[in-house]
Amino acid sequence: MHLFNVRCHPPLNNKKKKKKARCSNLFPVSFGAPNMEPSHNSVVRTPLNSVIVQRRSKTKSYRQSYRSCLGAASRLGLTPALTARRLNTSRRAPKSHNISEKVNPEHLALLLKTEWKLSYVSPLYKFRHTQLKSYSRQLSAYIAAEKQQGLAVEVEGLQSGFRVALSVVQGLTETDDDAETVLIQIHANPLFARQDEPQRSVWSGWLTCINGNTDYLHSLPKDFTCLPLFGCSGSEYLSGLVKSWFQQTFDCCFGPLEINHTSLQWLVALWTNCHTESSIQHLKMIWTLPVVPPVQITYTVNPQDAWELWCSVRTGQQKENEEEEGGSSIDIKEVMRLMQGLKGHFFRHFRLDLSAGSLRQVTTALGSAKCNGRIKISNSRYMITTLTLLTECALLKMPI
Repeated sequence: MHLFNVRCHPPLNNKKKKKKARCSNLFPVSFGAPNMEPSHNSVVRTPLNSVIVQRRSKTKSYRQSYRSCLGAASRLGLTPALTARRLNTSRRAPKSHNISEKVNPEHLALLLKTEWKLSYVSPLYKFRHTQLKSYSRQLSAYIAAEKQQGLAVEVEGLQSGFRVALSVVQGLTETDDDAETVLIQIHANPLFARQDEPQRSVWSGWLTCINGNTDYLHSLPKDFTCLPLFGCSGSEYLSGLVKSWFQQTFDCCFGPLEINHTSLQWLVALWTNCHTESSIQHLKMIWTLPVVPPVQITYTVNPQDAWELWCSVRTGQQKENEEEEGGSSIDIKEVMRLMQGLKGHFFRHFRLDLSAGSLRQVTTALGSAKCNGRIKISNSRYMITTLTLLTECALLKMPI
């Protein structure tokens, strides 16, 4: 029998003592005051359908070209505003991928140790993986020009001498339709650097497409490359410059990519499903309830308890999936049953219905995801699973 503490924090201007309660339970939970922070050698390829063609009139942007393929894309249920499709209601259960044998260790270490801020990116016009060295020089010159005009400022104690490197993260693809992931790194000299001191990495980012929707990718005009998921880490100002250069060079647009309530619930299920192969160590969820002042609840579940609950949800359904599809898959109904089990357990003990609130963050040993679009992947074996879901989210967010 596990014990847990419940800590109820009153509003910040309330000087009453904290209340504590202790009872028998399997799930540790804590209530808190609202958060004050703002809520190596493979052939490099561009997808087969990305062949060089003569560009149309400069006034015809990607949006006009993109609308021309609406007939092909209409079967996806696209609307003139945002895509009307929803997240897949069924997806394959996570499988362990030993990508460390295929991906450059330095690239993999960077991808795993960093928390990334996510954005979606519309298709890139005439982007070529074979031109990355040229793009590196162009982006370096762009940043230098902005600084010369007095628009770029010192970044975190670093000054002039920005150097940009675009490279391919080889081995991080799943299908032939996926374009190779592109890594972007910006280096700069320390403010008081010695002559022989190497430059430091001050900003990193990447563009990727993992298991992108095949119908969507095939519906694009041939001169567009789809790398819809963008992650960045570093100065917001440098992020803005990189996005601006990409927009001007490849006629694309960027937008913020939040991870909504449903996607976070999917991550709860997908990561819990990995427990027997790679221990999730804990399942931590942060919820907010719409009261005044807002209440933030941290709900931490013992990994074995979460696994047993998940197994009870999967009983019977898993065999049907294996027989029908030749492999294990997870249905949205199972995800909802898992969440209802967790919320029901919570309600029985505290008479608080989490269904009235919103899931804001999910954390396990495999990674963490926040509703504001911040993601950290901590286990390379399940990176493909996580990026597949996020790629789907980016494609759905993209405007026509």
